[in-house]
Amino acid sequence: MMSPANSCLPRPAALAGLGLVAALFAGPGAARAENLHVNYRVSLIGLPIGAAVADGAVDSGHYKVGLNVKLTGLAALVTNLKMALASAGSVGQNAIAPSAYATTAANSHETRTLRMALDAGTVEQVQYSPQWDPSSPDRVPVTEAHKRGILDPLSAFIMPVPAGADPVGPGACNRRVPVYDGYTRFDVTLSYVGVKEIKTNGYSGPVTICAARYIPISGHRPDAKSTKFMAENEDMQVWLAPIPNVHMVMPYHVSLMTMAGTAVIEASEMRFTP
Repeated sequence: MMSPANSCLPRPAALAGLGLVAALFAGPGAARAENLHVNYRVSLIGLPIGAAVADGAVDSGHYKVGLNVKLTGLAALVTNLKMALASAGSVGQNAIAPSAYATTAANSHETRTLRMALDAGTVEQVQYSPQWDPSSPDRVPVTEAHKRGILDPLSAFIMPVPAGADPVGPGACNRRVPVYDGYTRFDVTLSYVGVKEIKTNGYSGPVTICAARYIPISGHRPDAKSTKFMAENEDMQVWLAPIPNVHMVMPYHVSLMTMAGTAVIEASEMRFTP
């Protein structure tokens, strides 16, 4: 098996701008249970290349989110990539704290899995299949301090809004999120840009537009072109839609400039049910 450094299978946070530009979590607990189901379309330079389906549930003490991603159209002819991600944890008064995170990525040549156990956002154990050694002379070391108080990429999918703040407006953005995907540790910052009215299947109303920035912390290769490109990338946005009844938001639209062109992930359906 190839190592993650050489494999054609992307890491989850790199694959789904959803994980990369997710930014998060300082806010109140949920007021009641709410289920969510979202269908996303993925495009690159205007061409459809994939689809993603998110399902989840949030109540006053817990959350769980699942995301399934697959390439479609011409992209599927190049590599038959499919991914499944799942995360669960607790909802408190001031933060969301993941307790479990798992990913599986597979194509016609290989399958790679990662399982991470956490205690209130502190990483306790990471299992890789096939085995992978994160230590490398050209990588910035991931320290134990970097594994405390973090979110996995999928936990950053649902975002609590601070108590007293409107879920549409600056309170939905203006945050810095520490993310660890099992390989790299990075921060994502969101800053308020404006509000826009949208209409999609299942939801019509306002979304908050946030500018996003990627800040590498550890686990990355500082001299890699991709690392430098993303660290200097100012062409990233996420539009956040309010989740009814739970004072949270989640991505409706994500756009970012990649080394291959502009990638866009946008919801074609958003449904919320008590």
